[in-house]
Amino acid sequence: MTARNRCFALVAALVVVAGVDSRALSFWDDTPDDTLIEQLLDEMTREELLGQTLMLGWAGEDPSGEIMRWLRTTNIGGAKVFGWNGLNLVRLASAIGTMQRAASQHRLGIPILTATDQEGGWVRHVKGSGDLVTSVTPGNMAIGASGLPTDAFWSAYYIGMELRALGINMNLAPTIDVYINPEAHVIGPRAFSSDAVQTGILGTAFFHGLERTRVIATAKHFPGHGNASGDSHGMLPVLGDTIEELYARDLVPYRMLINEGVPAVLSGHLSFPDISGDARPASLSAFFKQQLLRKDMGFRGLIVTDDLYMEGAWVYGARERWGIEQIVIEALRAGNDMVMLSRTPDPGGSVWRAMLGEYDRDPVFRERIRDAARNVLAIKMRYLKPDDRVPLEPDTDAIRSYVASSDGAAFFRDQAARSVTIVADARLPVDPRSAGRTLLVGKDRDFLAIGREFFAGADTLRIESTRFDVASAADRARFRAALSRYDTVIFCLSDPNTMQVLREAETFDVNLVVLSILTPVYLFELPWIDSAVAVYGWGVESFRAGFSAMTGRIDATGRFPVAAPRR
Repeated sequence: MTARNRCFALVAALVVVAGVDSRALSFWDDTPDDTLIEQLLDEMTREELLGQTLMLGWAGEDPSGEIMRWLRTTNIGGAKVFGWNGLNLVRLASAIGTMQRAASQHRLGIPILTATDQEGGWVRHVKGSGDLVTSVTPGNMAIGASGLPTDAFWSAYYIGMELRALGINMNLAPTIDVYINPEAHVIGPRAFSSDAVQTGILGTAFFHGLERTRVIATAKHFPGHGNASGDSHGMLPVLGDTIEELYARDLVPYRMLINEGVPAVLSGHLSFPDISGDARPASLSAFFKQQLLRKDMGFRGLIVTDDLYMEGAWVYGARERWGIEQIVIEALRAGNDMVMLSRTPDPGGSVWRAMLGEYDRDPVFRERIRDAARNVLAIKMRYLKPDDRVPLEPDTDAIRSYVASSDGAAFFRDQAARSVTIVADARLPVDPRSAGRTLLVGKDRDFLAIGREFFAGADTLRIESTRFDVASAADRARFRAALSRYDTVIFCLSDPNTMQVLREAETFDVNLVVLSILTPVYLFELPWIDSAVAVYGWGVESFRAGFSAMTGRIDATGRFPVAAPRR
């Protein structure tokens, strides 16, 4: 145990001793974990038991007054780090240390889980700013294209080392949704593959990479978001899958990771009426948690909800005339051990009163809360108590040694190159010296800038509409008008918007080459494209890898990670 960690544990123990008497329990006691957990559960008040089920977000970069009150009065189970909390990495690490110190001063000294979404690639909640930023990585679909479990392992390892330096001990990753529906836009490049077994293999390797850093891995979005046409942030997706289809596809990666010992699962806001018999989202369904995940699949770890302020939970709640208070109750009753709330509730407000009231009224709910708190304590004993734990009070002076390290940067650059895929090669490679008048077209500034590193004299046309789903008439017209003036057009395809703009080129006789970024499924809609390169990230390392393959500087060895949809 390091001097810093000894001091942290000693302070927690002294606070406990001073608070009651020399026999008072502490999370840091040397009693065997299973025994100590039961002793703690017996000792805990209803407020302390209920508090362990809460994972709360907070406003701002420094800990808010509300979340500090929660920590001091109920010793909540966890804090969720969102993008707005991670604009300054040193302040974030300091904030986490402040919250952990507050937790240590509670009578039982139970530390908090500090969780974020740092999946790699598209989803990177903790970014930083200025000259201290976390790594921009190629992402899961790039790993799927390389097909190498070692790429998944080391991606997770370098991500985990950055989180560890910041005091973040839980990552809501890997995403193991099996991406079979091109309309699952919110998943897209966050998925490894459309193949269930490949998803499981790479997801398992990702878990083990995080495990080496002692950051808690969380498989999501149970039971599977890859066939959902809608985004559960803004609606409740309803899927017509049968239980047989789930077992044959979406549950395969979960079974693999459960067998490997994944410590946590995040439940998604997805409705499967043909399976459960009602419209409840899986996140609020006892069938999906207590029957399918616990009994049938044998999962013994921690279950946490996705944010209960997402529309996927609220839409169903509105149908039942529930407010957030009842949604929280239903989530816990269904079998979730922790509920995530992006907005910090009033420490003495309606959510808390509803939880206390339900606890007092219903003995079944009381037992469910005890089970939930048991699972929260178990994961904390496993990850937050040993000497190799993620630091509870991070050393802010050491952050630069681990965030965007040179080793990590070299790995992600090479990994991006390994993932590049030649989708169609009729006009490849492109020699910039003989490309003639060249136009670079895309939404992303990095694409345009890096494109000019390879095609020094190229003109650029930036798609101005920031819409994801639909192109503007102005962008389509500007592109159409420019086509006849160039010999070579290199187009960055990234979403339905850019796909609609690109369609304007179908009838033009021009040397057209497409660089697909993020999800490549839009190429399925453009069978007339005869020259295309796919990369799966949107960082500079992905653009450079794509242009290097396009111009013949490197061999593209990646394989297309998604199957064409059935028509």
